[in-house]
Amino acid sequence: MTAASTPKGERRKQALIEAAAQLLAEGGFGALRHRAVAERADVPLAATTYYFDSLDELITAAVRYTAEQELNYSRSRLERITEGEHATEAVIELVLDAVLGPAPSSEGLERTLLRYEGLIATSRRPYLAPVTKDLGRQLHSLLSEIFARTGRPLKDDRVRQVLALVDGAVVGALIESNPDPRQAARVMLASALAGE
Repeated sequence: MTAASTPKGERRKQALIEAAAQLLAEGGFGALRHRAVAERADVPLAATTYYFDSLDELITAAVRYTAEQELNYSRSRLERITEGEHATEAVIELVLDAVLGPAPSSEGLERTLLRYEGLIATSRRPYLAPVTKDLGRQLHSLLSEIFARTGRPLKDDRVRQVLALVDGAVVGALIESNPDPRQAARVMLASALAGE
């Protein structure tokens, strides 16, 4: 048994992933350095290279951790939907929570920026491509389930269109320095679903 597979090792590795995820959310990819992650996790600097073969591997784990936290939130939210949440406005909020993370809080805009920065970063950071594709498939599946469970089943190509519409509205709002890209996506999605 190696130290990495002991309960203490697993806790330390998880602390590093969570610390990296926090730094990523606060400062983007440029904020992730071995020393910063170790300090945030309150572990020795050597732990970052003991548990992860490279900074790229640690970044990948942080990206996956962040996205899976948000997907799990949306899945649990979907499990608790009520009859009243079948209304168009409620469906829109479920979709936006799935794509952009939970309804905005003080860090809502930062979370949105991080999501799109991560998607764009994949072209410059090819090591992120497998995790980005996997998370994209999970998101697509979740969106399909949201529409099916709320009485609006959509075919796969239509789900892709809805996701592209939300992404386009958000990116357009970010380009215009709109402080509420979620609202821009909400308006576009309401218009699109009105025609269903």
